[in-house]
Amino acid sequence: MTNRSGRSPLSRRATRTALVAIAAITALTLSGCVTWFLPAKSSSTSSPVKESVAADLKPFYDQVLTWSGCASGKQCATAKAPLDWKNPSAGEIELALIRQTAKGTKQGSLLVNPGGPGGSGYDFVKNSVDYATDSALQNSFDVVGFDPRGVGHSTAVKCYDAKQMDDYLYSITPGERGSDQWIAANTVAAKDFGAACAKNTGKMLSEVDTVSAARDLDLLRSVLGDKKLNYLGYSYGTYLGAVYADLYPGKTGRLVLDGALDPAASNFDVTKVQAQGFESALRAYLTDCLKKKDCPFSGTVDEGMQTIASLLAAVEKSPIRNSDGRELGANTLVTAIIYPLYDATAWSYLSDMFSSVKKGDASYAFTLADAYNNRQEDGTYGDNSTEAFMAINCLDYTYDDDPTLMRAQAAELASAAPVIGPYMAYGDIGCGNWPYKSTYERGPIAAKGSAPILVVGTTNDPATPYVWAKNLAGELENGHLLTYKGEGHTAYNKSNSCVNDTVDAFLLKGTLPADGKTC
Repeated sequence: MTNRSGRSPLSRRATRTALVAIAAITALTLSGCVTWFLPAKSSSTSSPVKESVAADLKPFYDQVLTWSGCASGKQCATAKAPLDWKNPSAGEIELALIRQTAKGTKQGSLLVNPGGPGGSGYDFVKNSVDYATDSALQNSFDVVGFDPRGVGHSTAVKCYDAKQMDDYLYSITPGERGSDQWIAANTVAAKDFGAACAKNTGKMLSEVDTVSAARDLDLLRSVLGDKKLNYLGYSYGTYLGAVYADLYPGKTGRLVLDGALDPAASNFDVTKVQAQGFESALRAYLTDCLKKKDCPFSGTVDEGMQTIASLLAAVEKSPIRNSDGRELGANTLVTAIIYPLYDATAWSYLSDMFSSVKKGDASYAFTLADAYNNRQEDGTYGDNSTEAFMAINCLDYTYDDDPTLMRAQAAELASAAPVIGPYMAYGDIGCGNWPYKSTYERGPIAAKGSAPILVVGTTNDPATPYVWAKNLAGELENGHLLTYKGEGHTAYNKSNSCVNDTVDAFLLKGTLPADGKTC
């Protein structure tokens, strides 16, 4: 789905924290997202592991973390990492950490990443530790959230102020989609955004790739005092974990990768498979909706899909003006559609949104789109996840914004996913005009010599489709696949006891599931 920047944001919030944001904006109270603890000690320290590293890395690996009490009994600390891992003496950045200490006998740290790229692991643990992990893991591990380089509370990518971000995310692009005029307008917006990111972020904008973040992860493992990394990564966090395992196979402890990305998939492969994933989830929503009396659709699933396609075409031609002056076009409506598809328990919000848009009311759609983009009621943005998403992805993939190629790919997307696909085309414009180009070659990750790695896949995951979990588990030399047969994005602590018990047994005891296990 493209906006004026020409980017495709559908994987940006590929994390289960999505439903927490929906709940907050719609005043739904989620049980289990707030936990009370005894006050944390006012301060404590972590002793680093003695590592054999190059002399210019010693100051980083030898640092002692100082933890201070914060956030409802949790502890916070800041680590220093090299700005440029290829030249560690050229400067440093800060990495923000938060932990909930083990409630029982500690067997190490468990680092958690919620996805994105651009999702805040710090906020994930701070606000939703019970959503990230269950009580069994909290009893035995210090659960540690961290913001990767470029993200949130760490040294962060900075681009636009709130007003500029509104224009970047929500403005209607002039011209017919895919026309020369439309592509030119998107190209200008992309160049302007990239230039602002370069100006306001500085040198770090060229150093926020996932390989650098994986090196940071090894540094964090060491300064936390762990000889091996125990890690729970969701969505994009699975890619970060796989890259870590490939770089440091001998330092892998127990890694769980839930909602996997396929490291070998190209930028276009990701877009196409995601488009098909969201299309499949939309059909599942309609199948469920049409059984209910208050469903805003009637007839068959195919007829419902056609109605949605017609609704998108209508707002593409004649956007609906919201009370705040913003206009609801097809791009924003697609964002509002895909956001609740991350979890079947949010499908009722999708029905309410469709009902309101059919009546010419844009407010509910903007509520969902704003939640996806973490836009607050006062018009400010709660994090830098949009900027971080772009900056990281632009370095992690290669892009080609040749109009002829993009138009051919747009036709392929429309064929593969007729309702959602057309609005996910032309995403290469954003990173094709980025100030820094990727030098990283995507390919399968084997992580030869690693400890066993557990990959979890959901059969109808819309954001990270099941085929990616199968692919990653097959690519890893020591990968093992756990399948959850169901709907929604990621499975651990969000689906059933079979998944939870299997993941817990692996992280706590190293017990692997039987080959082909399905929950």
